[in-house]
Amino acid sequence: MNITGTSERCADKLLKIISNDSGTLHYVWSVSDNYVEQLCGNMFPENTLDPLDYMRENDIVSPESMSEFDIFCEQIENGILRGTTQKNITAEIKMRISPNADYALCHVYALFLLDQNGRITDLNFNVRPYNEKELFALEAAKFTSDMNPSLFTKRVQDLIRNNPGRKFAFIQFDIERFKILNETYGEQAGDELLKFIGSSLGMICSAEQPFTRLTADVFMIVTAFEEKQELIDFIHRLETLLSDFNGMEYKMVFGVATADKINGPTRIYGDNATIARRSIKGSAINNICFFDDSMRRDIHRKKEMEDDMQNALLNNEFVMYLQPKYSISTGKIIGAEALTRWISPEKGMISPAEFIPLFEKNGFIVKLDRFIWEEACKKIRSWIDSGLTPVPISVNVSREYLHSFDVVGQISKLVKKYDIPFELLELEITESAESAGVEEVVGKLKDTGFTMLMDDFGSGYSSLNMLKATRFDVIKIDRDFLSEFMESERGRKIIAHTISMSRDIGLDIIAEGVETKEQALFLSHCGCDAAQGFYYSKPLPQNDFDAQFKKVN
Repeated sequence: MNITGTSERCADKLLKIISNDSGTLHYVWSVSDNYVEQLCGNMFPENTLDPLDYMRENDIVSPESMSEFDIFCEQIENGILRGTTQKNITAEIKMRISPNADYALCHVYALFLLDQNGRITDLNFNVRPYNEKELFALEAAKFTSDMNPSLFTKRVQDLIRNNPGRKFAFIQFDIERFKILNETYGEQAGDELLKFIGSSLGMICSAEQPFTRLTADVFMIVTAFEEKQELIDFIHRLETLLSDFNGMEYKMVFGVATADKINGPTRIYGDNATIARRSIKGSAINNICFFDDSMRRDIHRKKEMEDDMQNALLNNEFVMYLQPKYSISTGKIIGAEALTRWISPEKGMISPAEFIPLFEKNGFIVKLDRFIWEEACKKIRSWIDSGLTPVPISVNVSREYLHSFDVVGQISKLVKKYDIPFELLELEITESAESAGVEEVVGKLKDTGFTMLMDDFGSGYSSLNMLKATRFDVIKIDRDFLSEFMESERGRKIIAHTISMSRDIGLDIIAEGVETKEQALFLSHCGCDAAQGFYYSKPLPQNDFDAQFKKVN
């Protein structure tokens, strides 16, 4: 392998990520044709056979860093022999950047250039000693972990004191679904990723941007700034530099709390960044959120609801409402959906949009759903006892607990307790992209005798797959799907074909969120006769539903 001057052939391949200054060693190793191009620095003499072996054999790498260097070389050699999905390898190695230089802690960066078969053709190497500020940041990082945050706090306080009149931002981020990442790639890979992020922050952040690993996969950076766009640009830079490690696929979520003037403990601003970060966990669209006061009010509101929920259940503040399902052709009520309303003596009606997502997260939804299941069974029993011809009531079965307890046994026990026909209690499960395991539970419920409804059809990503794999009896067209697609001729054709397809494969269909006569007539024309929505009726207290039922039936 020969050392030559700069050639356009290799230079054109370089991604100019790292600047070529006199303080770096920068070269390209063309694996396919044994060609080394030295772009910056004078490490290698003529006719060097292998740059890695040369560094190992000529006292270029400090003995204390030899193990890290061996791992670094092994990753490269394995990639050459077996191919790789990695784009780069980084390491912190104590070494020289020229044969006569002193040892210095360096950031070593290898960028892989791959052919269409994934084989390495060239390696772009950059070796850069850390400057004094970066060494300070690296040293500080060793002591600002989740085990000893005191130095981080001191550095933040020093930053604020040394920059009077400036605005500050507390940027907190984590890796979304890090637990799943560990399960997919292994815990060792997860640990290596966290180490990569920590060491990379030492390179990215200046001495005046203190950072720390708070807990597990949660990191925080504090920085002064002038305009909000500066922070967004900085976060995008973080994403670019931190989002590619060993071919792993992951997403980072950022919460930002800003302050024109620091008042009180800095911990408060870190807490605010946590609130902002958690507010967008699971979002498919946003991964950056700036804290505002409405978030803190929302946190307090949720805390109040959690404090009150147990007593609210004991005090019968949760009430079952029924929304009628109508036959479009006859105008008669053919069923009902059971919905929960929270009527607080002090706060009045609390919207389900507030408490249902909260209860799904904290697990209270299990108790609430069980309560509604039993209320629905009681109602059906009361209709039978009073001589009315009952209609089916559908109740929700949340995915959050499908495998946490015996759903089939619990619901079956209630039906037998109130001695009602199984077909009068219908069960709704929301359509979702995460359908793993649902098929088995739906199959058991169907075999028991329940009618199974797929709720919110068209709201997610796996509607057709769910229909193919799962034994539903009825699909409920999502209200947003209906209203959005009704706005164009193309959309109306999609609705029509969805209804036609469902009928062809033996599924009944009901449309949610029907709000206009035009929608009802269109659905009827397409072959969908069952509808619910404000055009027919809002959800009603049980007595009002009974009155409406007797009136139209």
